[in-house]
Amino acid sequence: QVQLAESGGGLVQAGESLRLSCAASGNIVSTNSMGWYRQAPGKQRELVASTTSAGSPIYGDPIKGRFTLSRDHTKNTVYLQMNNLKPEDTAVYYCTVATVWGRSWGQGTQVTVSS
Repeated sequence: QVQLAESGGGLVQAGESLRLSCAASGNIVSTNSMGWYRQAPGKQRELVASTTSAGSPIYGDPIKGRFTLSRDHTKNTVYLQMNNLKPEDTAVYYCTVATVWGRSWGQGTQVTVSS
C-alpha cells in the first residue's frame, strides 16, 4: 500500500506563490508517476502536473508556464511550485501516485486565491 502526506496549501492573493509538497511512503519505486490533480467546486477533477517515465513532467493547460513540478527520489516526494496564482486556481489539490497495484490519492489540500 501507499500513503501520501500533503502539505503547503493555504490562502493567498492573486499573483502570489505557494509550494505544495507530497511525501509518499510504502511500495514506491522511482518509475511510479507522481503528481497533482485539482478539483474546484462544481467541476471535475483535472490534471495539474505529473511526472512521467520519459523524464519531463506533463502539465495541464491552465497552469502551463506558472507551475513547476519537481521530484526528490531520495525522499519519494514531489513538489509543486505555483507562481502567479489566479483566483481560478482555487481548488482542493490532490496528490496522486500510480503503481502496479493501482492509483492512490492523498486527502487533499485547499488552495484559495483571492482577487
